[in-house]
Formats: sequence, structure tokens, C-alpha cells
Amino acid sequence: MDLHTIPKLKHPNSNNFFLLAGPCAIEGEDMALRIAEKVIEITNKLEIPYVFKGSFKKANRSRIDSFTGIGNEKALKILRKVSETFDVPTVTDIHEASDATLAAEYVDILQIPAFLVRQTDLVVAAAETGKVVNLKKGQFMSPESMQHAVKKVTDMGNQKVMITDRGTMFGYQDMIVDFRGIPTMKQYASTVLDVTHSLQQPNQTIGVTGGRPEMISTIAKAGIATGVDGLFIETHFDPANAKSDGANMLDLSLLEKLLSDLVAIRKVVNQL
Repeated sequence: MDLHTIPKLKHPNSNNFFLLAGPCAIEGEDMALRIAEKVIEITNKLEIPYVFKGSFKKANRSRIDSFTGIGNEKALKILRKVSETFDVPTVTDIHEASDATLAAEYVDILQIPAFLVRQTDLVVAAAETGKVVNLKKGQFMSPESMQHAVKKVTDMGNQKVMITDRGTMFGYQDMIVDFRGIPTMKQYASTVLDVTHSLQQPNQTIGVTGGRPEMISTIAKAGIATGVDGLFIETHFDPANAKSDGANMLDLSLLEKLLSDLVAIRKVVNQL
């Protein structure tokens, strides 16, 4: 996928990786703008092409009382405000075919969640909007099988598609990243590594997903060394009190150091 197909994406000619980053879920306007402003300050300095990420609703939850969102249109309008305020593209995930046309009015990239990437009606609905489609590899799928998900998008006449790896299920409560899959999936589409979700520990006994955020730097560095086109990182200024997935998010105060290290690694990789 040509990065120029993503509206408002700055530094598309950069030799850097591109970045999808933001909170797990849109919790309110102030928090979204605050996170976006800080990430944009960092990515502009480092010339990293940037897409703001935020879920307008959370449909896949462990418990019935888990946070699911502040209201669909309210959250989508906040995503639009982030885009208009900072002139950056935005991405959000969709869960039903009807979500595609709704979300497409507000964001630049429609993301298909990992558990739903085999749902043909959902993938086709996203493709038919003409937006960029980000397909998250299912935890239960091989890298090779993602070529079929990509083809569902391109068969609709939409060439704007990318794949995001978010790890593979290992046992019941852990994920692993098989870095052999990165070059495989790059044969089919631009490939992103979802660093933070790859460190989730789902289905904990208390009904809240855990994580290993101390490993974010390790996984991200390995991804850049392997040659991923982009990184996906969920970040928050107060992960402990985030309403969704706080256990595996990167503290916003640590983002600049991490990205600076990753840019340095990318420069070395580009010289090989």
C-alpha cells in the first residue's frame, strides 16, 4: 500500500516506519486531544508518519460491566475533531457491517479486529467504503492465511489495505509474536506490528485482561529489526486508570525515548 493513499499523512517519503498510536478507547474529548497533541509533537520531531488511533466502541469485552464506550457518534465526533485540530489521519475499529458506513464518515482508516477478520461481510463492507482497511491478523490464524483476507478487500476494487500482526495465542493466557510471519505477510500488504496487544494476557480469572508492558520496548525493537512497515502502540498518560486495556498500554511519558531508539534501529536496518 502506498502511504500517499492515507489522507493527511505527513512525512510519507520518510525512511522511518509509520505509527498508529493512541488510547485503546475514546474516553472523552480532553483526553483524546491531550494524547494526540503529545504524540504529534514527538512524531513531527522524529519525522515519523503518524495516524491517531482510538476505538469509538469496545464490543469485545471480558465482562458485562466492562467499559464499552461513551456513545458511538460522540466518540466518532471526537476522532474527527482530533483529525481536524491536528491535521492527522485517524483509525478506529469496526465490529458490524453497519459500522463501516457510519465510521467511514469520520475516520480515514477502518480497522477489522483480530477476532473478526474472517467475517466476510464485515471485511467487504469496510472495503466498499473506499477507505484504507487495516486487517488485524487473528490470534488463531497463520501469516499465510492473511492473503485471503487481503484478497477480500482487493476483490472489491480497493487496493488500500494493510495487515497488522497482534501475536498468536500461546496456551490460554499468553501471546507470542512469531517474527517469521512479518516477511510472509509483507508479500501480501504493508505490515504493521501491534506491540501492545501482542503483550496482552487475556482471560484472567478476575475477568480483566492483563499484560506485560515492560516488554514493549523489546517487542518493538525486534519488529523494527525484522522489517515491519509500521508499529501499532496503545498509549495513555495514566494507564493505571485507563478505562480499557490499561494493563498493556505504554505510559505516554515513555513514548519519546522508545521512538527515538526505534528510529535509530531503523536507520541501521535501512543501511543493510
